[in-house]
Amino acid sequence: MTPLFRRVLTAALLLAVFVPAVLWAPAWVWAILMAGVVGMAAYEWARLSHFPPLSACIYAMLLALCALALPHLLGADWPVFQTGLILLAIAFWLLVAPLWLLGRWHAAPAFVRAAVGAVLLLPTWAALLYLHARGPGVLLGVMAIVWIADTAAYFSGRHFGRHKLAPVISPGKTWEGVAGALVALALYVSVLSVFTKLPLLPLFIAVSGLLYLSVLGDLFESWIKRVSGMKDSGDVLPGHGGVLDRIDALTSTLPIATGMLMWLERSV
Repeated sequence: MTPLFRRVLTAALLLAVFVPAVLWAPAWVWAILMAGVVGMAAYEWARLSHFPPLSACIYAMLLALCALALPHLLGADWPVFQTGLILLAIAFWLLVAPLWLLGRWHAAPAFVRAAVGAVLLLPTWAALLYLHARGPGVLLGVMAIVWIADTAAYFSGRHFGRHKLAPVISPGKTWEGVAGALVALALYVSVLSVFTKLPLLPLFIAVSGLLYLSVLGDLFESWIKRVSGMKDSGDVLPGHGGVLDRIDALTSTLPIATGMLMWLERSV
């Protein structure tokens, strides 16, 4: 089995499970599934941070339990806390993450890595709950931005890639890959504008911004893996590595997209 076929097969199997869950799972089932994703990704983050095995398991369980319990424990205060998580993610991805990559920080202390992992994963989980509550079409429409960009960048980079995007951080990524992703998203936005009746130019600007964040999230995890001396965050997804490898771009795009939606809902 070739690496490309393994990658495509794994993606197809993931979609076969994920899309029905988005379409038909009740909110409580969705919340449990997403808490499981948080736990798996948290364990991989802990291993990237070189936590001892027991500490990594405890860390993963704590974040998964937070994801399960917080909406129920907070009750009527949950929407405020959810908004706070989204604002925290916006601050991290717009300010901290770019400086982190420019400065090539290692952030080795365990407590720093534990805090950063929570900032990466809990807002992503909060965004997944928020977007799912707005309807399957909203969630899938936002996630499709990352999927289309990732797929287009992979193939255009393989066929046309010549100029490295960030050779020190991730040698495999190229500017041609980013250009291919932008072209594919322009086509996606054109179709989306027709069906949603949203104005084309503002929609394209917003999606272009999410493309930037998608690349940033990908590069951020790549840098953490490079610092940790690991090629992948895990090996549970053949052809893709670990869960964190699969959702790295989502950790940066979903919270920001949710923040955009929150702002639009409150301004109309």
